Amino acid sequence: MKKIIIPVDFSDHSEYALKTAAKLAKKHDAELLVLHMLEMSDIMLTTSEEFQSQKAAFFLQIAEQKLEGFLKKDYLNDLKVTSIIKHFKVFSEVNDVALKNDADLIVMGSHGSSGMAEFFVGSNTERVVRNANIPVLVVKNNVSDVNFNVVAFACSFSEETIKPYLNAVKLFDKIDAKFYLVHVNLPNDRFMSSLEIEQKAVNFFTKAERNLTKMKDVHYVCDYTVEEGVLNCANKIGADLIIVPTHGRKGLAHFFEGSIGEDVANHSTLPVMTFKI
Repeated sequence: MKKIIIPVDFSDHSEYALKTAAKLAKKHDAELLVLHMLEMSDIMLTTSEEFQSQKAAFFLQIAEQKLEGFLKKDYLNDLKVTSIIKHFKVFSEVNDVALKNDADLIVMGSHGSSGMAEFFVGSNTERVVRNANIPVLVVKNNVSDVNFNVVAFACSFSEETIKPYLNAVKLFDKIDAKFYLVHVNLPNDRFMSSLEIEQKAVNFFTKAERNLTKMKDVHYVCDYTVEEGVLNCANKIGADLIIVPTHGRKGLAHFFEGSIGEDVANHSTLPVMTFKI
């Protein structure tokens, strides 16, 4: 892990992300890229080009001053920190910055949400998770320990989750973490028998690992939703981190189907890392 991106909006939650990223940077000798997205209002689009340019320069200067003040933290001492300010258009731009700088991880703070509001309003964190091609670590509070000794990976045993699973294993094998898979069996028409689930697990590990050694590291739980099952199991096994593969669905598909990755990231008090399918 050499480069970590932290999108900030100067809130307490973005400072939680910055603190977490700083701890990771010290542990892995990584560079921090602190990104502020400068939102240009609709007024900017209706003014003359000359006035628009002057106004943009003014807002940019203010943003630079705020970001400089925000980064005056003792915990950033002795770390390589690069500040980046981008004009806000769409949240896929965070992913563009990540790709351009060859970043390994995005760390974001999140307020979280509940109820129907998240479907219609959403959050900046959700939008970044949806568009990011690299892992996104979502934190809700101060993370005291970034060793992540016990990791819970939410797994459906579908073929499309093999890639995020292998990427996650590769990352966490390096730090010798206990890596568990959590499979949630759901009621009604989505219910599967023990034999059916075991067969799915066998097929999954045969394709992913070419052996069944890690079958012993699977926790099978029954719950009403994948989200509740993953969160309950993570708490039960004492996980420090939850990992969820996410489709990054966009547009109307998001409203009707949702994304398990976003649901868990919204409601977990534990740090959540997403890997794109």
